[in-house]
Amino acid sequence: MSEGPLAGIRILEVGTMLAGPYATMMLADLGAEVTKIEPAGGDISRQVSDSYFASLNRGKRSICLDMTSEAGRARLGELAAESHALLVNLKPSAIKRYGLTYDALRAFNEKIVCVAITGFGLDDGDDPAFDYVIQAATGVAALTGDPDGPPTLPGYSAADNSTGLTAALGLLAQIVSGRGGQVSVSLQDVMLSQVNYLASAYLNDGTEPRRRKNGAHSYYVPAQLFPTSEGYLALFVTHDGFWKSFATEAGIEGFTTMSERVERRDEVLAVVTEALHSDTAAGWEARLRRLGVPVAAVRSLPDALAATPDAVVEAGDFRLVGSPIRVAGYEPDYRRPPRLGEHG
Repeated sequence: MSEGPLAGIRILEVGTMLAGPYATMMLADLGAEVTKIEPAGGDISRQVSDSYFASLNRGKRSICLDMTSEAGRARLGELAAESHALLVNLKPSAIKRYGLTYDALRAFNEKIVCVAITGFGLDDGDDPAFDYVIQAATGVAALTGDPDGPPTLPGYSAADNSTGLTAALGLLAQIVSGRGGQVSVSLQDVMLSQVNYLASAYLNDGTEPRRRKNGAHSYYVPAQLFPTSEGYLALFVTHDGFWKSFATEAGIEGFTTMSERVERRDEVLAVVTEALHSDTAAGWEARLRRLGVPVAAVRSLPDALAATPDAVVEAGDFRLVGSPIRVAGYEPDYRRPPRLGEHG
């Protein structure tokens, strides 16, 4: 088994809850040595549950530091001198107060990369910025849900996870540059970047996005959830070849071009809905996948995990979803999450 692509890279993390710890866990899975710096009481995610903490902190080291003390700040400088990067997600005022910026740490290591995850930017104040708040503030919640219902949030932490991945990318980019420096990634910026084509349609064409029933796509028809005789089916027809295969199997005639299907959206959806009621979601999935049509039955999380057993790994006593990054010839060493301060 080869070493991970990030073997030899040493990263410090001052992270709480999700975005920061998720970023550094992805890097640890790729072979980086990640040291989690925690206060005496530990990252507050330890108070949620052991499984929650494990899902974000496997494979890391843990040390306790009081960064309000002179000794704690001195130890932080020693660690920075030996590290390639520091990633932190705290309020901007706390990041600056504790000396967790490049300006504060460059005296110990000119080449250290300092990544700050905040709600709105390192220089843009301490307004509370949690995942759901950011989704509301950036238009994401307003884009989600049934058009006749209230705005809706997804059932997982989309903003935190996306920001963690973006921060990991920024950290690696600055390391590759060979220069130290400050990198700032905000939840607000990340979520605005993820409504990319919708924002572009509004900014350039004046087209305001709107919610559509069953999560229908703005541009493709049919591309949404459909009820069947048992369960819901996600059908995603993005070009006329997919439509021809689906329509032949479903016994539907006409609507051969995407432009026609978009123009006659309501008619198409009515015909497709009626056709799909002739079989179950699982039945349609089996029939249409053989034809190469993008389709999936809507599964519960337990069912999805059961259907993808290779995605589940063991990290000590915990069963977790493994890294989504598969590197040829390398298998991550999924070690248990650290006990508080065990490497101090």
